[in-house]
Amino acid sequence: MAKKKNDKTKVNEVKKKEKVVKEKETKKEKKSTVTKVDNSQKKNLWVRFRIFCHGVATETKRVHWASKNKIIKYSIATIVFVIFLALFFYAIDVIFAAIQTLFK
Repeated sequence: MAKKKNDKTKVNEVKKKEKVVKEKETKKEKKSTVTKVDNSQKKNLWVRFRIFCHGVATETKRVHWASKNKIIKYSIATIVFVIFLALFFYAIDVIFAAIQTLFK
């Protein structure tokens, strides 16, 4: 009985190894077919441009656009932040200029 089980497990292991080898070969074949493009399959520039534009149009339909109110709020927040940083760095510049004149 022990020999029969060992034989079966060996057969199963060999089958698994063969299956893995076959899968690797098919993956290699798929990669090689994908990278090779015949000149007859190439599309002209105009057709490729139209396909690209169609893809862009479908992607822009999927985009979640912000509402007008949110855009206004974000714009105001950005402008306020820029003004605050400009005043902050101006104040630092004035302070360092005053310190520099004290030590001259």
